[in-house]
Formats: sequence, C-alpha cells, structure tokens
Amino acid sequence: MMRASGILLPISSIPSNYGIGCFSKEAYAFVDQLAEAGQKYWQILPICPTSYGDSPYQSFSSFAGNPYFIDLKTLVKEGLLTKKECKEVRCKEQKKIDYEKIYQNRFKILKKAYRRFQKNDKYEKFLEENAFWLEDYCMYMAIKDAHEGKSWSEWEELLKKREKTALEKVKEELEDEIGFYQFQQYEFDRQWKKLHTYAKEQGIQIIGDIPIYVAFDSADVWAAPELFQFDEENNPIRVAGCPPDAFAKTGQLWGNPLYNWEYHQKTGYAWWIQRIRYCFQLYDVVRIDHFRGFDEYYAIPYGEPTAENGTWMPGPGMKLFQAIEKELGRPEIIAEDLGFLTESVLQMLKESGFPGMKVLQFAFDPSGESVYLPHRYSENCVVYTGTHDNDTTRGWYRTLDKESRDFAKEYMGVSRLDDDTLTWDFMWLAMGSAAQLCVTPIQDILGIDGSGRINMPSTLGGNWTWQMEKGAFDKKIVHKLYRMTQLYGRLNEQIKKQPEPGMENLKCKEKRVGKNKKLRKE
Repeated sequence: MMRASGILLPISSIPSNYGIGCFSKEAYAFVDQLAEAGQKYWQILPICPTSYGDSPYQSFSSFAGNPYFIDLKTLVKEGLLTKKECKEVRCKEQKKIDYEKIYQNRFKILKKAYRRFQKNDKYEKFLEENAFWLEDYCMYMAIKDAHEGKSWSEWEELLKKREKTALEKVKEELEDEIGFYQFQQYEFDRQWKKLHTYAKEQGIQIIGDIPIYVAFDSADVWAAPELFQFDEENNPIRVAGCPPDAFAKTGQLWGNPLYNWEYHQKTGYAWWIQRIRYCFQLYDVVRIDHFRGFDEYYAIPYGEPTAENGTWMPGPGMKLFQAIEKELGRPEIIAEDLGFLTESVLQMLKESGFPGMKVLQFAFDPSGESVYLPHRYSENCVVYTGTHDNDTTRGWYRTLDKESRDFAKEYMGVSRLDDDTLTWDFMWLAMGSAAQLCVTPIQDILGIDGSGRINMPSTLGGNWTWQMEKGAFDKKIVHKLYRMTQLYGRLNEQIKKQPEPGMENLKCKEKRVGKNKKLRKE
C-alpha cells in the first residue's frame, strides 16, 4: 500500500431523490470528486441487506447485496420501469433516511420491474456462478416473507432443520417469490460492478467492510448451522459480545452466534476462504471488523440478560489467515484492532502484516501516553479522524473535557481551535502522520457537527439515517482537500494533475478564444 488518502462515505449516505443513496449518477459524481481531490480510496462500509435496526453489520446474508441500492433510473433505461412510476416513490426534501418508508415502497416498485424482466444468458450465468450462496439466500427470504418476517428459528420444524422434501416443496410453491429475490441480486450485482469498474477507471479503489460475525436471523446460519456453536436443536450455546468496561458497566451483548472454530479447522476454513474470495470480487481492499475476535473471543452463555458472565475463549489465530493466503495469495486487508489489545493480539497483527487502525479521537489523553497520538504511528497503519461508530470530530470536540481539549491544543501548537475550522485542523494531523493511508469521514471534511453521526453503538433506533446534502461537497472543498493531500505526499499518482482553483474557467476561455480565432481565419 502506497502513501495515500481516501474518504469514508457509506452508499446509503449518498444524496438521492429516492430516500437512500444508491448506484445512481450521484455515486458516479462522487467518484469524479474523489479523483479531483487527489484521493485514491473510497470506503463504503458493508453493502449487505439490512435487517432490524437498519445496521449493515446485522444482515440477512453476508454475501447478498442491499436491494435499496439498486438505482431506479437505471431500471427505467432498461425498460423495466417508467419515469412516472419512479416519480411516485421520490422523497422530497428528506434530510434523513426513513427505512420504514423505503421498506413499504421499494419492494413494490422492484416487483414491477421484476414482472417485466426477461431472463437471458447473462442472468442464467449469474445464477450459476453464485449458486453457492444465492439459492439459500433467496429461498430464505421467500420463506421469511411467507412467515410474516419471522426468523428461521420460529418456522415449522421441517423447514427449520432444512428437511429435503420440505425444501423441494417450498421451491415449487414459492418459485415466483424466490425468483424476485434472484432478480434483485442480479440487478444489484450488475449495477455495483458497473460503478466499481468506473471507479477503477478513475484510479479509485474501494474499501469494503465485513463484520467478523453474522446475524442469527440470516441465511448463513440457517443454511449451515454446523459452522456455529449450536446444540442439537440448533439453539445457540454461547453468543458474542464484549465484557464490562468503563463505557458499558454490564458489557455489550451483541447476540451473534459464535463460530465453531474446531469445525472450521477440519474443513480447512473453507467457508471463510469462500467469504473472503467473494469479498475481493466486490472490493479492492477489505477491512475486517473486530480483529481481536480471531485471537480470542468473548463468549456469553445463551439466555444471559447482560454480558457480565462471559468468558474469553481461543480463536483460530494465524491458522485462519495462513489458510486464506495459501488459497488466495496475500489479500489487502485492514485489521480493525481498536480497543484493549493483549500481547497475543498484537503478535497476531504483527505476524499477519495487516495494517491496523489509528483513530485520532482516541489520542488526546492528557497523560500523553496514548498509542493513537500521531507521532507514535508506524507506516503500516490506517489513520482515521473518526469512524462510523464515533461522533463527528466537531461533535466529539464539543463534548470533550477541558483537560483533554487543552492537551489537544498544546499538542497541535495552537492557542485555540475554532468550531467552524477545527475538523480541518485535526485532518492536518492525520494527513501529516506516518500512516500509509489516511481515511477521513465525509462529515469531517464538511465540518458537520454531531447531527451527522452515523451510528451510536449498542443503541437501537435513529442510527444509519444520515445523508449528505446535495452540493455540500463542492468545488471549493474539493480543491482544498486536493491541496492538503498534495502537501502531505498522498496524491493519487494515477490521476492527472488537477488544475488550480479558478483555472477551469481560464482554460475554457482559452479554448473558446482559440476556436473563435480559427473560425475567423476560415
């Protein structure tokens, strides 16, 4: 990884007339802006279907794509929808994503497109190449719809345990519903690959995120319960979470099923290899969430009301990543190594060679001992001003205690930090560090306060709703970011030199003058 920089912006947060960001002209325009700003990376977070709580880290599938991201105007061009039909689901002057509203109307209009869709060779090829996950996912969602959205654990016993004749019956009875989900994934795949290819052509690489764990209510778990720590009735024995700490007195009870690592080892980690291989068909770089969980994981007995009575258990360690490298070569992976790290985790990170994460908001402990202070960074890391789980830098600084504020100012060599410009002051620190890669959330680039926060961990409701306003990332900011990127040696060398601010008009004028002279001569 060369010295570079990028922007964190989830697909869902792209400006849109249809309630949520998608693979629309606005996404292509953002790619162009990344290139103009001299950036090399676009980090997008997971793009899987969201379930309850609207979090992309709790999905119905670790392989499927979010149908909300399908661009409706593209379906118009394909003759599957009309402009009038799209107009009926437009969302006017909406500042936040309304998932309930989208859920109510998006599948209705996609079903209209499905009814008009004609199967072809490309479609059949997609079904064949993705059968290893697509068949189970589409069947899962069709059965789920037929059971009013209930999780697989609440289905009748034959379906719950995937009895062969019961599944064959479902395939026949729910053929059309299964086909609808196949169509969604086909369109998602086509549109995403087109956008991804366009980004590559502009010199932009995509950083995708994958959670370490999958949701209990998912096709992954239903299709392969043997991968997880379940009893004979396919009920979890233990679930995932974090122990109590200063931020959560009773810990964090995530509730995700834990992997049966002994079984995974027996299979040569086949499922994980398949998952990583598929991820690199979608992204150029993959950030793996909760890297510590591969060294040791916190296991909470199923049914516990809090995370207080959990225990630490050994994970696969380097065996998993050695198996991945043997099959796939050395993939570009970023390890999310935040939080308390034991010596064994640090050793695993060192052995893997993966760059870890440094978050600037964690740096300003008045003791001056924080490992997140920029002067302590090695080259092999990725620095963020903040992440999707943090407040925006402006929002964070407003809530920071006076002692930490004073230390931050002393460290930065300034007597004050103005509210309107402080986000860029912190960006200077991140950009100027030794870290090979610097990623900045778009909210910090735009100087947005706490209203731009994406997620508050361990809370339900109100998360994942932020959308960027149209025109907010304007030419002035793009040029400013380009200059900062240039000053700190992070410019994307694949991108042609950007004209200085104001030069575009001059060059256009020169072209017009030259054209007029030619016409006059003729």
